[in-house]
Amino acid sequence: MSIELADVENIAHLARLHLSDAEKQEAAKSMSNILGLIDQMQSVDTANVEPLAHAFDAVQRLREDVITETDHRDELQEIAPETEDGLFLVPKVIE
Repeated sequence: MSIELADVENIAHLARLHLSDAEKQEAAKSMSNILGLIDQMQSVDTANVEPLAHAFDAVQRLREDVITETDHRDELQEIAPETEDGLFLVPKVIE
C-alpha cells in the first residue's frame, strides 16, 4: 500500500505540522513502508500457532496489606493554625 502526497499533507494539516516538500516525500515513503510491513504481517497464516504468553496467565506477587505507619494526625493538627473535625482549614484561594 502506498501513501500519496495528498494523504501526507492532510495528516500533517490535522497534526498541525509544517513539512517541507522533502519531508513530505520522506514521510510518504516511511508510511508506505510501514503499511507494507503491516500488510505482510497480516498475510501470515497464524491459525495453528499457540500464543506464547497471555496477560491473564500472569500472576502478580502482592505484598501483604498491613499498616506500616502510625496515625500522626492529632500530633500534626496540634501545630496547625486551624482545624475542624479532623480537617485542616486553609484560606479560600479561588473566588
